[in-house]
Amino acid sequence: MPGPNRRNRNQPRPKVNNPFKTLKRLLGIIFKRYKIHMLFVLICIVVSVLANVQGTLFIQSLIDDYITPMLSQPTPDFTPLLMAIVRVACFYLIGAGAAYAQAKIMVYVTQGTMKDLRSEIFSHMESLPIKYFDTHPHGDIMSVYTNDIDTLRQMISQSLVQVFNSVITIISTLASMIFLSIPLTGVTLVMVVVMLFITKNIAGKSGKYFVAQQNDLGTENGYIEEMMNGQKVVKVFNHEKKSIEEFKELNDKLFKSSYNANKFANILMPINAQIGNISYVLCGIIGGALALSGA
Repeated sequence: MPGPNRRNRNQPRPKVNNPFKTLKRLLGIIFKRYKIHMLFVLICIVVSVLANVQGTLFIQSLIDDYITPMLSQPTPDFTPLLMAIVRVACFYLIGAGAAYAQAKIMVYVTQGTMKDLRSEIFSHMESLPIKYFDTHPHGDIMSVYTNDIDTLRQMISQSLVQVFNSVITIISTLASMIFLSIPLTGVTLVMVVVMLFITKNIAGKSGKYFVAQQNDLGTENGYIEEMMNGQKVVKVFNHEKKSIEEFKELNDKLFKSSYNANKFANILMPINAQIGNISYVLCGIIGGALALSGA
């Protein structure tokens, strides 16, 4: 039963024509109001990544410079080894402290940004004409304050930080790998290309269904609100059965989009984990062969 505040459920929601422009605008809002905080976050990320990388590189030094020489000593002196382990432990503690500080600062930045965005959206909606609210479902409007804002919260607090962390980790790790072994670095890069190809295909399908899930959720919320507000009209015209059928149709559509979105999202990590295990085995085999050949 169409209503004045209900959008046709077959009508697509507006698409973002330039997502990078939107991302740039969001980053501009964050850095404009929390520039110092984000600078500290970047410093903490660099410190945390470097602390983890040096801990990994210490394994080579541990074996070559400490354990192997002690095997040939009649009375091994464990003092240098103990001091080296303490030094690495201090680096790890510094990295953990930096990660904790980064998380605390991002909580403040994220919640502050969400508060500002909600206030700006509310102020903007107060200036919109009544026609806007008559032509848009109330469920879609409320979805902006709930689902869309929550998506932005996850993006700022998790995805944005993870991107910075990943970039710095990739650069530092790649430099360390090239320094240690160029052949093994080549093997790892080939497996990374395979992983990226599979991730792109699966994530693309998941993203498509997540967009559909958000659209279906807004449509269903709008339909539910319309039926609740128009209960008397539904009763007068004996529209109960038709309303239930239409709700089941919308609910089934939301179920399918949600199922497919989470299905592809949930299989992505196990697939990448198995590719990582294959890469680990290949590096072990090739590295062992290189070691035996004296390369």
